[in-house]
Amino acid sequence: MNSGKERMIGVGIVAVGLIILLGKLGAFSFLGRTFWPLLILIPGIVLHAMYMMRKVSPFMLLPAGILTVYGLLFSLCNTWGWHLMAYLWPLLLLGVAIGLWEYAINDLSLSRNVYTGGVILGLVSVVLLMISLLRTGIIYIIAVLLIGAGIWLVVNNRGTRKW
Repeated sequence: MNSGKERMIGVGIVAVGLIILLGKLGAFSFLGRTFWPLLILIPGIVLHAMYMMRKVSPFMLLPAGILTVYGLLFSLCNTWGWHLMAYLWPLLLLGVAIGLWEYAINDLSLSRNVYTGGVILGLVSVVLLMISLLRTGIIYIIAVLLIGAGIWLVVNNRGTRKW
């Protein structure tokens, strides 16, 4: 064997050894646990890009919207904790609503009912999200913002008053 082939075989053996060592140290399981939501997010983004390049029909925007929203939601929960799902579950409905809405506005042959259904489902999702978030400490933030807005309106009233 010549020295070039021996070097390539040596590099291959070192690479296999490093892969085995990293696997035994848990590097791959860490990457799998951390980045699995990308397996949902990336296909959604790819489907959006393929539609923009006119390679797929508008129907593919339905799964693209769902996968993108779900991928972002699961990434958020995977990073900050799955306890957030108790409050963010309405975003699952929002994913379907966004998929329907994208499909309806890009395929003009569809009935307006698909668009209307997507918008109604999106509004229901947002209302449920607001109700869900009001169960948390965000109610205090809203109260402080309302108090601040009221004080600002009282102090900054520059118009002439007629009492």
